[in-house]
Amino acid sequence: MTNRRFKTGVSRDQVSLLPARVEDYVGRDSPVRAIEAFVEALDLDRLGFCHGGSDGGRGQPPYDPADLLKLHLYGYTNRIRSSRALEREASRNLELIWLMKQLGPGYRTIANLRRDNWNALKATNREFVLMMRELGLLGGEVVAIDGAFFDGNASKASIKTQRKLAKRLAEIEREIEAYGVALEANDSAEAERPPAEPDDGGSAGGEDVGQKVAALMRKRATLKADLAQLKETGQTQLSRTDADARLLSKNGQVVAGYNVQIAVDDRHELISASEVVNDGNDSGQLYTMAKAVKEELGVETLTVLADTGYYNGKALKDCEENGIVAYVPQAQRSERLAAQGRLSHEEFIYDAAADAYRCPAGALLRPSNGRKVNAGRIEIRYTSRKADCDACPLRSRCLSAKTPTRSIRRWEHEAVLDRHRTRMAGAEAQMRRRAELAEHPFGTLKCRAGYRHFLVRGFDKVRGEWGLMALCYNFSRVLSILGFDSFMAYLAKCRLYLAALLLSIASAVIAGLQTLIFCQKARICPTLTTPA
Repeated sequence: MTNRRFKTGVSRDQVSLLPARVEDYVGRDSPVRAIEAFVEALDLDRLGFCHGGSDGGRGQPPYDPADLLKLHLYGYTNRIRSSRALEREASRNLELIWLMKQLGPGYRTIANLRRDNWNALKATNREFVLMMRELGLLGGEVVAIDGAFFDGNASKASIKTQRKLAKRLAEIEREIEAYGVALEANDSAEAERPPAEPDDGGSAGGEDVGQKVAALMRKRATLKADLAQLKETGQTQLSRTDADARLLSKNGQVVAGYNVQIAVDDRHELISASEVVNDGNDSGQLYTMAKAVKEELGVETLTVLADTGYYNGKALKDCEENGIVAYVPQAQRSERLAAQGRLSHEEFIYDAAADAYRCPAGALLRPSNGRKVNAGRIEIRYTSRKADCDACPLRSRCLSAKTPTRSIRRWEHEAVLDRHRTRMAGAEAQMRRRAELAEHPFGTLKCRAGYRHFLVRGFDKVRGEWGLMALCYNFSRVLSILGFDSFMAYLAKCRLYLAALLLSIASAVIAGLQTLIFCQKARICPTLTTPA
């Protein structure tokens, strides 16, 4: 036996008997088999999937949306999103060759499924959430809500804010004015030049300046049109590449894209509801997301955990009125006053029985008769007595030298916030749990899978692609939680149910056709009667 320094492979010219079936190359517990079973258990027509291409006439028939959906699910599960990369993998990846039955769609066909079936992809994601609910994987008691910025398919330079447009318009106005002065000076010089004096190119320079002014005038017209469009639509930003993408900023980070909102269930850290918005402020999303979770899971009560960015008085009121217990910490905005030794409004205690605020010195601030609307909220003004403030030893810490009294504005539904503050007094455990739940999906998708941006443009398509991302995240976790055999057994039951449902529908259609045919025959032959 010859001793070899390294292992050697088999000669490429060696004749061998390979397995006769592609089936033999895919393991019996390979996740690709779960993808196959899941798609086969779906009613794609009901979910709204469509396809482009021939409808049975001349030419090649189109690809089945089921096959293209399997391809996308495999790609997003295995960190392959590019349609060109999926086209290559379909011809060399043995699992995909098995999954696609050796079909090789082109990259445009692959991309078109994601582009044209965005609504069906969202519906498929919701369908899987219902499956998770049926499997008992969603507790439906506690969810954590969080948001993260994802880059859109647009650059930061392609998105203009109203302030930037106005600034650029002012710059162009100044440039036009400067060129106007130059043109006037050029005309004066030509008028003063003697007729016999040869032309030194001044007219050519004037023509060049005129062309520059004309170009600036066109830019000015474009900027004015953009500003008019913003004013008409009420928007503050204008995106030229992706009309729905926006410049979003948080903690010094600026992203040209979208804000993805998710609600993560407490039981297995699965995404129970999600949405894509283009507002960088999370404060308006608390009740919307909590309501979506209630509707998806069909529960009467729900506990919601969120971070400081979601604190909003109206949202907390809506949650309380609809059986949602919210835990959202309030941002501390009195540190500066505390550092200066001054009294903040938080040190004034509301006395519900007296309907008055009690200051740190013990004096009462009484309500005034009028009401004021502030950002859509009706507020009541509570004011102290000047005599109390003049004799107060804490006056220098409470008021300036020229301010006679202290006043506090209270929202008419401030009792909701009082109850919320009481609830948050002992909510350290809930806040720790919130971080554990909410950060897990985003960390997995962004860091492990590398999904930090969208490949498509526009709200509809972006929401469809996010549906794919959320579906594949949940799919991988469910497969890990249940195990391959249990998951496949459940999908087998789903397929049997779908087959039975389709059979009953077909039977009903056939019975209806038979009745219709019999009725038509009865009209043609009046003597025909129904058999006993």
